[in-house]
Amino acid sequence: MTPITDEFMREMLQKTKDYSIVILKPGTKRNMPGAEKIIWEHGRRNFSLRAEGKLSVVCPVSNGRDLAGIGIFNVSTDEAKKIMDDDPAVKAEILTYQVYHCRSFPGDSLPK
Repeated sequence: MTPITDEFMREMLQKTKDYSIVILKPGTKRNMPGAEKIIWEHGRRNFSLRAEGKLSVVCPVSNGRDLAGIGIFNVSTDEAKKIMDDDPAVKAEILTYQVYHCRSFPGDSLPK
């Protein structure tokens, strides 16, 4: 394991930035007829939010009973709530969500 000094940690912690984590869970109408079409539009909207730089990481969870996905937003928690309240799958009660404030390092990414 790579050794990390206290000085390095202090320097890096100064570079953190605020983000919002959205936890998606199945809603009461997740299995209703037509839900997959609405989920498709939810996904289309996620691509648009990614293109706008608001949604940095999207992680759908396909086999989760209690979890549908996780997103990391590059916006405040208040803005993330507004975005999610307007989501077609949330409006249709196919998905529910929770928003949490977090901090991370700008430029972090998933490996290719």
